[in-house]
Amino acid sequence: MSNIEIKIEHIGKRPPNSGSSALLSAQSVSNSTRRVGITTLGCKVNTYESELIGETLKTDDWCVVPNTQSADLYLINTCTVTREADRQARQEVRKAIKRNPDALVIVTGCYAQMDPDACAEIPGVDLVLGNDRKLDLYQLLPQLQKGDLPKVMVGDLDRHVSLPDQLLAGYEAHTRAFVQIQQGCDQGCTFCIIHVARGPSRSLAPSLIKRQVQRLVLNGYPEIVICGVDLGSYGDDLSLDDGRKFDLCDLLEALLALDSDPQSPFRIRLSSIDPHHITDRLIELWSSEPRICPHMHLSLQSGSTLILKRMKRRYDADHVRERIARLREFLPHLVISADVMVGFPTETEEQYLETEKMVRDIEVAFPHTFSYSEREGTPAARIPSAKQVPVVVRKQRNLRLRNAAKPIEHAVRASRVGETAWVLPEKTSKIDGFTMCRAEDYLAVLVPSSEVEMGRWQKVSYQNIKGECLVGKTC
Repeated sequence: MSNIEIKIEHIGKRPPNSGSSALLSAQSVSNSTRRVGITTLGCKVNTYESELIGETLKTDDWCVVPNTQSADLYLINTCTVTREADRQARQEVRKAIKRNPDALVIVTGCYAQMDPDACAEIPGVDLVLGNDRKLDLYQLLPQLQKGDLPKVMVGDLDRHVSLPDQLLAGYEAHTRAFVQIQQGCDQGCTFCIIHVARGPSRSLAPSLIKRQVQRLVLNGYPEIVICGVDLGSYGDDLSLDDGRKFDLCDLLEALLALDSDPQSPFRIRLSSIDPHHITDRLIELWSSEPRICPHMHLSLQSGSTLILKRMKRRYDADHVRERIARLREFLPHLVISADVMVGFPTETEEQYLETEKMVRDIEVAFPHTFSYSEREGTPAARIPSAKQVPVVVRKQRNLRLRNAAKPIEHAVRASRVGETAWVLPEKTSKIDGFTMCRAEDYLAVLVPSSEVEMGRWQKVSYQNIKGECLVGKTC
């Protein structure tokens, strides 16, 4: 076996100045080297964990190949946020088995944690590995190859969970790098199973996070995406030597103090945040530090106070409006995307319209809309069927909400023409001669390919609009 491409299947390209090429296609591997294909479903935390697992497997014995190729081992890192996510997980497992029926197949992640029996029942699955052991895969492989492991290894997350204890060199197919700072959730929303699948909230040590970010920055990554299951709860379980809490703002300040290229300093993006965690201190830091990207992904869920209460969220509709209004005072160009659920049990037409109004009032340009999905084991699933919103109505509201946000998206894009902004090149566009870039506020921007330098922030002036993208010219 020779000239195998070693990479994990993701979208985008690794920056050219990141210390090693994205595809090690020229690297020859011995006939004894085994291949592993990794499939990642779901959130950015899963992506980070898959990259860590892949990095531990890059040895003389194993190499990582695209998950669409024939491999000796397939790892499917699953999600279980909805029933559709469960279906996709099973589908990806079967695809892997079909590619090479003789391969070892390991299913891990949140679906494996929550329904290990369903995963184990799929013919061809060799190991179901819970979130408590997923980062221990490399140590477990010799026993798995000998047939010395039970088929299901899913433990109690209250007692043990896999937390990163090593540094990741980079993402071989990304222009930006994800860094996990926190694991688990203590909230327990009535519709959600993730706090069970991920366990209680645990914060990673600030020293480890700083070393991880520093390594990625030195390897050429111009943007660091800070991610976690419940990001704003970071530090709730940490204390400084003087007894003071160390929270998300403390961490951000520490990361911003790290050295970087003065000509093209790295930027930080927050992956998702709950309205409850938008504190005055965070607003002050966000608005005063240009290296924190002016884009927020808001964990909103609903615009109805009654529905939010039934969801067991930590805020009401008035709190959301007050926090976003306060934030926009200091960051008027902030672009908001948001997770929004429609069709939660008991949601009336009037309550849905409250959500639609909320999206307009706080100007959510990019709503990630979800139709409510019953999750076995959650309080919301026990609500009598008479109070469940019909599936057809959920789908209709989902479409209505997305359509309601379209004018906001168009208005935000139109307001930028004539302005300047910093953009990060991502990949070659389908439009000849242009490269697709992302602005700091996450708007899509087309820039002539002859003007861009991959892996570096570049300043552009917005000339016009083409489809759903702004068109920029370097300045």
